[in-house]
Amino acid sequence: MGRYVARRLLQMVPVFIGATLLIFLMVNVMGDPIAGLCGERACDPATAAQLKREFGLDQPLWRQYVTYMGNVFTGNFGTAFNGQPVTELMAAAFPVTVRLTVVAILFEIVVGIALGVVTGLRRGHPVDTGVLLATLVVISVPTFVTGLLLQLLLGVSWGWIRPSVSPAAGFGELIVPGLVLASVSLAYVTRLTRTTIAENKRADYVRTATAKGLPRRRVITRHLLRNSLIPVVTFIGTDIGALMGGAIVTERIFNIHGVGYQLYQGILRQNTQTVVGFVTVLVLVFLLANLLVDLLYAVLDPRIRYA
Repeated sequence: MGRYVARRLLQMVPVFIGATLLIFLMVNVMGDPIAGLCGERACDPATAAQLKREFGLDQPLWRQYVTYMGNVFTGNFGTAFNGQPVTELMAAAFPVTVRLTVVAILFEIVVGIALGVVTGLRRGHPVDTGVLLATLVVISVPTFVTGLLLQLLLGVSWGWIRPSVSPAAGFGELIVPGLVLASVSLAYVTRLTRTTIAENKRADYVRTATAKGLPRRRVITRHLLRNSLIPVVTFIGTDIGALMGGAIVTERIFNIHGVGYQLYQGILRQNTQTVVGFVTVLVLVFLLANLLVDLLYAVLDPRIRYA
């Protein structure tokens, strides 16, 4: 196991470099950051040249990337165009988005898997049909529509929640935004769990466990569910980074100052340092989440061994 983890960590290095290089190139060709810094009025040539020297934008693109990666490995993600270090923006934004992601993941695990198990065991029953229709509607409706609708009903019309989240963004305030963020993924987890449960309940090992006289609850939790969760864990693991990076819409609706908000502001103002810095950390989250998923395979299925 130890050698496998070390090998996977080494494999992450070229993936990380390639992903950050691609992001760096894409962000730097999306527009002139100096023009965004100067606002609606164009900078005069002398000011533009001074700003480019100050932020290192007068260097060749490959040298900018090498300098940036060298700073990243020392914990320096650069300085935003407003003079604030990007690490300070991260320190304020990532805890909020992590809490929001935790709430969303809990919804996926608790509600999604529970509904998937119930419908998988009762395939063809009315409850199965009802849940399938409900998940299809959730998948079909855009996230911003779901968010605005819940904000209007629960926050404005009925007054059950605050329409916008406070700067503290406690877990209690993030329940509805977390549900909105997880809604589509929750529907996919439900349908995926239902499919694997329905397929595996006809497997030989399930029939053998039942024939031995094991209690139905033990057959489901110890044998059926454990083997059926491998594709679900894969989906949820890869969804962690997607939820953190894809929270822009949800955070904009509920006025949450997290990663999505900072990325939106960075793109709007063409602040390349902020965008590249935040996306670099999200790449690390994706890679570590994939490694964690691979390690969980051996826990769920004892037949899987890593050399």
